[in-house]
Amino acid sequence: MSDELPLILEPDALQALLGQSDLLVVHVGTRAGYVRGHIPGAVHLEYDAITWDRPPVSGLLPHPAHLERVFSGIGLTADTRVVVYDDLGGAQAARLLWTLHVMGHTRVSFLNGGWHAWATGGLPLSLRLPRVRPSCYRARVNSQYLAERDYILAHLGARNTTLLDVRSAEEFSGEKRHAARGGHIPGALHLEWTRAIDPERAMRLRPEAELRALLGALNINESQELIVYCQTHRRSSHTYVVLRALGYDRVRGYPGAWSEWGNLSDTPVETG
Repeated sequence: MSDELPLILEPDALQALLGQSDLLVVHVGTRAGYVRGHIPGAVHLEYDAITWDRPPVSGLLPHPAHLERVFSGIGLTADTRVVVYDDLGGAQAARLLWTLHVMGHTRVSFLNGGWHAWATGGLPLSLRLPRVRPSCYRARVNSQYLAERDYILAHLGARNTTLLDVRSAEEFSGEKRHAARGGHIPGALHLEWTRAIDPERAMRLRPEAELRALLGALNINESQELIVYCQTHRRSSHTYVVLRALGYDRVRGYPGAWSEWGNLSDTPVETG
């Protein structure tokens, strides 16, 4: 078996690994984006396949049996090393990484900069559709990566638990509303997710020192349990990856996020 890969993988490092038998590269996003050119050998996965909607709530975690079928369909096995990427800002790929963690598969890496960094770096793109050999993947659900409504309600105000809202400032304050109620979960800190991305470096993550400075300004430290959320836990999945890469071991994601919390009548809300 090959060596483990880092959580954040650079394009040049991935290129050197292409073709290895235990490596699965996954392009998350639309079919149109995939067929215009993808990393050689990468399989395609629609983002909608890894989320579940119960209107007005979006971005919920599908049942494990559904995810087992999805992951079996792309050939995932317990021994597979997975590298995820998308052709947007990385949030869709990050949601897949978080979902794999919840399903018990931690042998997964995030391609730094995704398609943008790969393409602008002059690395080869392919139009060839690879042959996928379906597997029989079995999930081993690990709830340590998951925070749902009841868990959050039980930990509101807890000394060692910090909520981190990564939506826009207007969504956080309640000025912009995408649910029945606007605002944020009481006590939550705010850090817009895009602040971790460097558009001048082909959408890669900002250098570690800059990321740590962003978190340090909020007095976030590695001893705290962090719960990240946004509107549907797409953007906050990217923040989940950032925190994990920086060594924060106690990080949970809230699927459904504000699309659930803000559409309930009995959950506490703060504005401003």
